[in-house]
Amino acid sequence: RRIGFPWSPPLVRRTLLEVSGTILTAQLAVEFGLACNLGGGTHHAHWDWGSGFTIFNDLAVAAKVIQQQKRANKILIVDLDVHQGDGTAALFANDPSVFTLSFHCEKNFPFRKQKSDLDVSFAAGTGDEQFLDTLRRVLPSLLSSERPDLVLYDAGVDVWAGDKLGELQISERGLADRDRFVIETCMDAHVPVACVIGGGYDDDRHKLAARHAIVHKVASSVWVEREPWKAFGHKRHELRHSEAAHV
Repeated sequence: RRIGFPWSPPLVRRTLLEVSGTILTAQLAVEFGLACNLGGGTHHAHWDWGSGFTIFNDLAVAAKVIQQQKRANKILIVDLDVHQGDGTAALFANDPSVFTLSFHCEKNFPFRKQKSDLDVSFAAGTGDEQFLDTLRRVLPSLLSSERPDLVLYDAGVDVWAGDKLGELQISERGLADRDRFVIETCMDAHVPVACVIGGGYDDDRHKLAARHAIVHKVASSVWVEREPWKAFGHKRHELRHSEAAHV
């Protein structure tokens, strides 16, 4: 009941594939600078229970797998879904190796919020200008102060103005501007970014799929413009050298 889905074998398969997809996306991002998953963003799942249409927290699992594989030391999770990433916040509450950032609508699910490393809440009805201006202030500062080896980016489209479960007023152009800013800012800071699609709710599945595809279109454009894979071999070498120095 808390999860919101009835149990079924296809649900189990989908859940496992979604988590595996985010792990692979993170691995590819570290290797080539940028990668996107067609799913992911199950940020309401906690240690021992699922919630809000999420069963396992793919962001948390991917972060720890990447760290255990010595592909990254410090990870920044940038969650721009309309709902707070409460599961992610709780999972990493005492883990300084993962910094959690959540932008969300203040009066929306979950109604009992957890404490992220940085929570930025918006009033219902907030539009493009305030949301994007805040993002432009916050993200570069965090990249500078936290110096992550990898960004996991939850590009939830439920911030869109017409979303069934969202309360913000972000336009589709605003979604594209948001995604481009996150990806390009990470590229400028030489930080690989792994994107997941996050939440989105619409009875018209074709229109919903088109909104989820915005982050992939933006990423594809940045991939062609920036050729990030050319820049990340040096960063991988630096990370491995740092690991060797601590052995």
